[in-house]
Amino acid sequence: MNNLAVFLILSLSISYAVSSTLLDKSFMQCMLTRVNNETVFINSSSILFPKVLESLEQNPRWLNSSNKPLFIVTPSHESEIQAAILCSKDIGLQVRVISGGHDYEGLSYLCKTPFIMINLVNIRSIDINLPDESAWVQAGATLGELYYKISKASQVHGFSAGICPSVGIGGHISGGGFGTLSRKHGIAADNVIDAYLIDVNGKIHDRKSMGEELFWAIRGGSATSFGIILAWKIKLVKVPSLVTAFSIEITSEQEVTKLINRWQYIEDKLDEDLFIRVVAQNNGPNSRTIKAIFNSLFLGGKERLITVMNESFHELGLQEKDCIEMSWIQSTLYFAGYKESDPLELLLNRITNYKSSFKSKSDYVEKPIPETGLEGIWRMVQEQDSLALLIMEPYGGKMSEISESEIPFPHRKGNLYNIQYMVKWDKSGIEESNRNIEWMRRVYRYMTPYVSESPRGAYFNYKDLDLGSNKNNEKTSYSEASVWGTKYFKGNFRRLAEIKTKFDPHNFFNNEQSIPLA
Repeated sequence: MNNLAVFLILSLSISYAVSSTLLDKSFMQCMLTRVNNETVFINSSSILFPKVLESLEQNPRWLNSSNKPLFIVTPSHESEIQAAILCSKDIGLQVRVISGGHDYEGLSYLCKTPFIMINLVNIRSIDINLPDESAWVQAGATLGELYYKISKASQVHGFSAGICPSVGIGGHISGGGFGTLSRKHGIAADNVIDAYLIDVNGKIHDRKSMGEELFWAIRGGSATSFGIILAWKIKLVKVPSLVTAFSIEITSEQEVTKLINRWQYIEDKLDEDLFIRVVAQNNGPNSRTIKAIFNSLFLGGKERLITVMNESFHELGLQEKDCIEMSWIQSTLYFAGYKESDPLELLLNRITNYKSSFKSKSDYVEKPIPETGLEGIWRMVQEQDSLALLIMEPYGGKMSEISESEIPFPHRKGNLYNIQYMVKWDKSGIEESNRNIEWMRRVYRYMTPYVSESPRGAYFNYKDLDLGSNKNNEKTSYSEASVWGTKYFKGNFRRLAEIKTKFDPHNFFNNEQSIPLA
């Protein structure tokens, strides 16, 4: 490297450091004039900063990234969020919002340009209203906290949302929110009645003041593209006082193929009270075998479940000894990997018990994959040294009754099931990361002939930057963004972009896969 190159690099580094310092000071001064409370934000130079940031990131794959926030803002009141938006806009900083930290591509806490991160951990109150079977849930609450609070108010109410208790409500609903009750009651975003959102000018809107266009867009269409969600008003759903769960593990590769093939033909046609997902995986690091776990929730007792299974899926061989009767709230523990007898307070744990680096992708299946196709993917799973999984979530039932355009989430009638591909690894280092990511990309390429097409669908809550991304600025064209946007939102993508242009015309709220301007 010649002297001129070294000089330029040093000059750029010094320039960036100086500009960052100026931004730091400007943001801090602006915030203090608006909220007069220094404890609301932590500067990146603080000794507390690394530990706080690490606690928020659920995917350690991003821990060594240099794209860290200048400040972590942890508001306790809506006025502090308003101040953070207005100060960031005045100074020219980007904003990222984190409610639970499960963002698959780290977009909640990474950005290529100077930014602040707003951590909603203190904005998490939950107000249950049983007379009208609704609840107001602030964006920083987790699914586990919501489920726990519902269970304390009623034994016959629940909410249709995801399986992982530490996922944040704000982002989960804004991307859809699929779970064990979706075949019966639709996804989380289908069950939103109202919302509070802070817009680019710091103004707080409810459904009436934001209007039906924007209210449509934020329910499954990337709410952070339009503003910051403060709270959702959700519709509680009725659940029986007794439900039944089972998990049947199959370890013979021949049986795995045969049973999953049969499952494909019946899972979307089953009684909507019955949810059976399949988790197919290798048996851990360095394993060369495969197993499948048929994981089920039935909204009723075991006697009726066995009758339904004998009529619809007798090949699985369900017996009474496989069935565990429990309350709905116990089933949320069960699906989270706990025992149904464990204390409900485990649902309040905001941090996942075990963090490992991971990469995920998703697909939608519209016609059964032939046995030869399944056998091919098993070979790829078996060759992987890290933990590799295919999680297949059944559709049908209520999911087929709701129109594709009812909300932005479009994956409805015609989809048999969703597949989430996931690989997890514990070793650190760029080589290990690249090896696992490349394996994931090969799996995705292999699956091309077996999944939806024109467009090939993907689930927005399983974000995947391989599908394409904005350049993290307002210059990304609509046509460029539509490459990934139509995979997530199909024909709803254009409408989302038009609403974005109307409500955030200067594209202040943007990230690598935010809704672009039309």
